[in-house]
Amino acid sequence: MYLRTANNTLVMKILLIVVGKTDQQWLTDGINQYVERLTHFCQFDIQVIPDLKNTRSMEPQVQKVREGEQILKLLQPSDDVWLLDDKGHEMTSPQMAQWLEKRMAQSTKRLVFIIGGPYGFSPDVYARVPGRLSLSRMTFSHQMVRLIFVEQLYRAFSILHNLPYHHGDDS
Repeated sequence: MYLRTANNTLVMKILLIVVGKTDQQWLTDGINQYVERLTHFCQFDIQVIPDLKNTRSMEPQVQKVREGEQILKLLQPSDDVWLLDDKGHEMTSPQMAQWLEKRMAQSTKRLVFIIGGPYGFSPDVYARVPGRLSLSRMTFSHQMVRLIFVEQLYRAFSILHNLPYHHGDDS
């Protein structure tokens, strides 16, 4: 479940599944900055589900089902999976750090987060993944959520390691 570094510390495996490529270079640059920072704390990977073809003539429900099929193919039975969903559980950054620490203590084999496409998730994905987290009550583009999420994940690890990146007492 965890990798061990040269100094024998445990490293958690975390996967972020996203639907469609990030098409704004400034978002890609920001995401890459935090992904690089995360490598100091965990084995982190982003799996991009390719954009579907001919979505302009496709009903949103059909698009969600097809994206959902691709998402479900990437999941393993032992995964601890969480959807980033506007109806999910909200928490502060220190609460997220504590939540993440609990996941590490539970010996989760692989922690998986999923950011859906522009229309959200299919019923099959919701049925398979009961865990939902929300980054805010506000609505963000599904591409912007990628940057916000990797920054918050880095912030959570920074809190756990008492790094000065997170300032403030918003617990």
